[in-house]
Amino acid sequence: MKIVIVGTGYVGLVSAACFAELGHEVIGVDIDAEKVRKLKQGISPMYEPGLEELIRSGLKTKRLSFTTDLIPVLPHVKILFSAVATPPDDGYKADLKAVFTVAETVGKYINHDLIFVNKSTVPVGTGAECEKRIAALLKKRGVSCHVPVVSNPEFLREGMAVTDTLMPDRIIIGINGKAISDKRQATSIMEDLYRPITRVGKPLIFMSRESAEIVKYASNAFLATKISFINMLTELTEKTGGNIRDVAKGIGLDNRIGPKFLHAGIGYGGSCFPKDVKALMATSREYNVPLPIIEATDAVNHHQRHRFIELIKKALPKKSHIAVWGLAFKPKTDDMREAPSIDIVTALAKEGHTITTFDPVAMDRAKPLLPKKVSYSTSPLAAAKNADAVLLLTEWDVFRGVDLKDLKEVMRGKKLFDGRNVYEPEEVKGAGLEYHGIGI
Repeated sequence: MKIVIVGTGYVGLVSAACFAELGHEVIGVDIDAEKVRKLKQGISPMYEPGLEELIRSGLKTKRLSFTTDLIPVLPHVKILFSAVATPPDDGYKADLKAVFTVAETVGKYINHDLIFVNKSTVPVGTGAECEKRIAALLKKRGVSCHVPVVSNPEFLREGMAVTDTLMPDRIIIGINGKAISDKRQATSIMEDLYRPITRVGKPLIFMSRESAEIVKYASNAFLATKISFINMLTELTEKTGGNIRDVAKGIGLDNRIGPKFLHAGIGYGGSCFPKDVKALMATSREYNVPLPIIEATDAVNHHQRHRFIELIKKALPKKSHIAVWGLAFKPKTDDMREAPSIDIVTALAKEGHTITTFDPVAMDRAKPLLPKKVSYSTSPLAAAKNADAVLLLTEWDVFRGVDLKDLKEVMRGKKLFDGRNVYEPEEVKGAGLEYHGIGI
């Protein structure tokens, strides 16, 4: 099947490379000419395990191509995926200008039946608005082709995006369709598109478009709530002598709850959880439907981050030398969006501390976002040389393997602030260091 994906950001590019791997002919479209030039050379603009290999494979088989111009592509495709950015505006509502631009381009230039699929994360009602705009432009042109708008949200984890696309937990398809024939056609084409995945038993679930649009936000908000729930308890365990690891294990073994997303730390970040939680709150205000649990999730996440900052401030004298291990919001990605490291490093730099950082892949992306006086090192131990304290902010495997006795040897001080509860406190103390965890 020949498809076009508009937007080669995280979602669009991974989807394009994976659909090509599944045998479809895919054209990726992006207005960034320099990005497209690099993609044509097989160079990925972001770090994601396995992605660049898939891009090069797709280019080699000629099932994957890239362009900056959507209009000449439209006559040749059956499905168009809109995977453009939907960043938050000043009120945290999703900015849908790019989505509507794609829809209007379709309405202005399409001359045959086409399935328009919203892959971007968009608030409920966006599909209906896209369909309305496309229909109005088709009517104005006197064109009678059918362009049903489908919702097909993504559920990718950064660092695992290729696996999550090729072997998803589920595929959600939201289809309304004013005409029964349009709905049947869209359903049939989406089934054909995903058949390589459903053949191995992965569920393809159809629902209304509005339900599908809500599912994406609800999924991320629920996962963020689990994180904030366990983080909320860390203050209680610290003050009572409990251990948040034991608490998480004790509740996570209940199969109604499960152990995932119960790892206490300095809070969630990234491109999805913060944005989607706030966008869902904005939608609740728009419809005058309070969502107090979601509001509490957001508040706890901010509190957890700033509580960690205050802990460090109280423990260290002014003008200390601090080593920061990990800058990306999570391991296996170079994504710095809403990374806790930005707030933490910025706050400590304002206090007059000298900061040296190390991250395996995210330092180049971090530099424009952090204070200019922050320095960058080549390894964990090099960053920790003569440091009064080490802060672990991202749980990269490279930090798990550091010999703590070697760390003690290169440090000037002995404080280790474990923002992700990676280390065993007794092991840290046995190396002659002072352990500060979260909820321990």
